Amino acid sequence: SDQEADLIERLDDLDLRNDCDVPDVPPSIDSTPEILRRALSGLSARWKNWWIRGILTLAMISVFFLIIYMGSFMLMLLVLSIQVKCFHEIITIGYRVYHSYDLPWFRSLSWYFLLCVNYFFYGETVADYFGTFVQRREQLQFLIRYHRFISFALYLAGFCMFVLSLVKKHYRLQFYMFAWTHVTLLITVTQSHLVIQNLFEGMIWFLVPISSVICNDIAAYIFGFFFGRTPLIKLSPKKTWEGFIGGGISTVVFGFIFSYFLAQHQYFVCPVEYKSETNRFVTECEPLELFQMKKYSVPLLLRAVLRWETVNMYPFQMHSIALSTFASLIGPFGGFFASGFKRAFKIKDFADTIPGHGGIMDRFDCQYLMATFVHVYITSFIRGPNPSKLLKQLLVLQPEQQLNVYKTLKSHLVEKGILQPSLRG
Repeated sequence: SDQEADLIERLDDLDLRNDCDVPDVPPSIDSTPEILRRALSGLSARWKNWWIRGILTLAMISVFFLIIYMGSFMLMLLVLSIQVKCFHEIITIGYRVYHSYDLPWFRSLSWYFLLCVNYFFYGETVADYFGTFVQRREQLQFLIRYHRFISFALYLAGFCMFVLSLVKKHYRLQFYMFAWTHVTLLITVTQSHLVIQNLFEGMIWFLVPISSVICNDIAAYIFGFFFGRTPLIKLSPKKTWEGFIGGGISTVVFGFIFSYFLAQHQYFVCPVEYKSETNRFVTECEPLELFQMKKYSVPLLLRAVLRWETVNMYPFQMHSIALSTFASLIGPFGGFFASGFKRAFKIKDFADTIPGHGGIMDRFDCQYLMATFVHVYITSFIRGPNPSKLLKQLLVLQPEQQLNVYKTLKSHLVEKGILQPSLRG
């Protein structure tokens, strides 16, 4: 009858589903190199995984040090590469789960939105840090002047394409995947942008937080492997209180010592700046007080133990305690969040990119919380007015505007008694 047909159509439009209806993601393939698999064939699964993780961890750390040596530009490319790979892994899970529905334009629109959001964020970065470079090229001036409008127009085009791609019977699912894409963008692009912003403040603000998370991950694994007895959280059964506490203490100590060595070198403490004259990124400056050795009085409670009345250290080392403490206490919750996500789709890892570790997202799930915290920490407690950045913004102004700024600044300095009044008036 017409009523039954209408009821069936309504049920189809609702696209009602529950967790049992969601197909499982195909299991990851073991990507361990054959030579390594043969060398470890006589070991138990537990120790085999230990050696695979250990060897690959050392390899990744070695590559990371090499990229640090190659400079800040290569670090930026590394961050962008990791961002794209993490986005790919999360989107691929969604695609595999709902592959049977053959949603139109889903993957194409996902990558299009990734391009749009990157264009918006990194266009802002170009405007902030490459002002003099842009000023010399008229074709770029148009893009910078109307950057936000262009970004919005690009997003609107994607939004309209999504609306046009809606298919009857899959409305709810398509909106679900639309939200999936946007949350993935929030997790990956926004955080990677903040990582690069932190890098521009000085390489030390990039290295200490990231290294602290890596140290915490390694130390927690080692303590948990050898001493772990007490489960920490149900979302991640292998995590233990012993690993959590041991990793936390190790991370704070590591961050304090690591900061001491980095704070001694301009290469790590100076803000990263682009010099248009040489077309290169440079890290040369007079170090801030934050990176100059100072003498501190030892608290009375510690004097009896250390037998020191004063201690020489860099002020940044005090900040490193806050950073490493966050990496130890809050950072792991990024991993717990990822564990819950993987459990929801009954998968072990996001991908099988790195043998023994899983996907890139499996290694960087804790880094995203850290990136936001460091950015908020810098803007709240560290950053002051940046003369170099202000100068770049002034150079982009029209000559009349620059002259007005000059007159206003001169008048202000005369009132302060810093400059003598001009005899010509």
